Amino acid sequence: MKKLKLEELNRLSIEEYKEAPKNPVALVLDNVRSMNNVGSAFRTADAFALEKVYLCGITATPPHREIQKTALGAENAVAWEHATDTAKLCKKLQEEGYKVLAVEQAEGSTMLNQFKPEQDQKYALVFGNEVFGVDDKVMELADGCLEIPQYGTKHSLNISVSIGVVVWQVVNNKTC
Repeated sequence: MKKLKLEELNRLSIEEYKEAPKNPVALVLDNVRSMNNVGSAFRTADAFALEKVYLCGITATPPHREIQKTALGAENAVAWEHATDTAKLCKKLQEEGYKVLAVEQAEGSTMLNQFKPEQDQKYALVFGNEVFGVDDKVMELADGCLEIPQYGTKHSLNISVSIGVVVWQVVNNKTC
């Protein structure tokens, strides 16, 4: 077995990526403080051809070298937008036909391994602040809540890991 070289991966150019079909999934980052986590979100959004990344509240926006360090240029390919108020953005997304799903440990949450995405449904996945999680106002208006089952001693995963796990599960059965 041999590893593939970068030129053997046949990746799209940024221009080709922008024109390519996207999975009907958006990431909503609710007051995420780490720019490395923001960059990682962009890279995951690129890998799974997500529609857009929404950077809300205090979440940093490109261009910034700390975002670029983990995004590796994905911030130039993936559509993004800043919104001051996460709850207002989520209401707008609902009006546009998205189901807003908070990713949080909460009463009444659906375990991620039991979630079955609807084929023709658009989803906005909300990931919260590294310390405080998804804002309570957003939790109140969310259409649902997904929780990653965990079996160890820690309370949570790093947000960048959570984004990868959740996005994989959601898009695994939804393709462009």
